[in-house]
Amino acid sequence: MTFAIPSAGSRKPRRARTTTYVWLFLTPTVLLYGAFTVYPIVGSYVYSLTDWNGFDASPSFIGVTNYREVLADPMFWSSFRLTLTFMLVAVPLQVLTTLLVAIVLNSPRMPLRKVFRTALFLPVVTTTAIVGVVMQFVFDPASGPVNLALREAGLVTDGVDFLGQSSTALGTTIAVYVWKWFGITLVYWLAALQTVPDEVYEAARLDGAGALATLRHITTPLLKPFLVIITLLSIEASLQVFDLVLTMTGGGPFYSTEVIEVYIYRWAFAATVPRLGYACAAAVLFGLFVCVIGLLQLLAVRATRKARGAA
Repeated sequence: MTFAIPSAGSRKPRRARTTTYVWLFLTPTVLLYGAFTVYPIVGSYVYSLTDWNGFDASPSFIGVTNYREVLADPMFWSSFRLTLTFMLVAVPLQVLTTLLVAIVLNSPRMPLRKVFRTALFLPVVTTTAIVGVVMQFVFDPASGPVNLALREAGLVTDGVDFLGQSSTALGTTIAVYVWKWFGITLVYWLAALQTVPDEVYEAARLDGAGALATLRHITTPLLKPFLVIITLLSIEASLQVFDLVLTMTGGGPFYSTEVIEVYIYRWAFAATVPRLGYACAAAVLFGLFVCVIGLLQLLAVRATRKARGAA
């Protein structure tokens, strides 16, 4: 029995057909990505240099006037400060609490750990806008379950308007955000904990190390590379809270929860006379800030890989 070895000439048409099929299957994705991602981004840069209310046939070119006005607007810097505050409070709270819960749920001695994992992950698959609407009823000062529980416990006599007071609205929104995305960060930590060999924990137990000593000297050092990546992923996610803030507070009361995304939305769609060029300029500046965060993420990941390689 003889076997025919395909020649180089016969392999070229097969490779060409494979390449054709690859591009054929990629074409819908490329077209949709270009139409709904690339084109809006490029359009934002173009419209940011114009004065356009969305109704005129053609926008008028005004150069960098919108950028100057945005940078001179104290409300823009207030929204920027609120965005940073949201990030600086939500990210450490989310990362640290999920780490502690993941350590508990990763223990094989923990009963019903799969049930708890599922329960904590359920809010992640719930639509954020629906969560925001439901939370308006949950924190209702008159009949919301939170205020009813506080009154039953004797902690308050009158209902607390968590979403209607400037002093509590941002904190309440952050708490709901952490609860909403708690499950996804928990999955990250559970995956990271799977990389720690069981033999290391067994050796620590044989040496008489307790739970705190094991956490401090074994678990924490081994999870440092994952801490960098999970923290940076959480930072980027905390900058995308438009739907939750809009449905819970709408940016109020008195702009106390107006993060940059809501600020952009207000000028583009909620204003009496929309200023799409101005909103695009604010969006471009916010996009540049997000790019800086992404660059820091790239540098941090490279530094972590180099540190692991040196170790």
